[in-house]
Amino acid sequence: LYNVFKQLYTRYFFRLHSLSSHPEGILSLCQQFETMLQTHQPQLFYHSPRNGISPLKHAFNWIMHAFAGYLETSQLLLLWDRIIGYNTLEILPVLAVAVFAFRRNNLMEVTTPSEAEAVLMDVSSLKVIPLLQYCLYARILHPV
Repeated sequence: LYNVFKQLYTRYFFRLHSLSSHPEGILSLCQQFETMLQTHQPQLFYHSPRNGISPLKHAFNWIMHAFAGYLETSQLLLLWDRIIGYNTLEILPVLAVAVFAFRRNNLMEVTTPSEAEAVLMDVSSLKVIPLLQYCLYARILHPV
């Protein structure tokens, strides 16, 4: 298992832990997250700052750690399998937007950062594949 993670880190995850202008670096992935959230969930995007909530503050840790420590192990491996399959880290901000879209109704009701933290704190019960399919194929990221 160590050798597998070592290969993943040297091929993909090292970009999440250094500042660079690479398209799959942490800065670009964070920008992609904010752009996708603003474009495809505008009400949520604009509701958050009005209540002192920073969506990127929550998504940053998910993206930087490639959701390790946040998802159930089986779901984490499914996510990492998609990273290998698509050969890109860009799936990470897509999943982060999908989490926000999935929890949208609850997030639209929060008025404080601590309430938002409570809504987004536990993502371990979420299923990666349905969220990604919802985001990629149900017109969340591709409106009609």
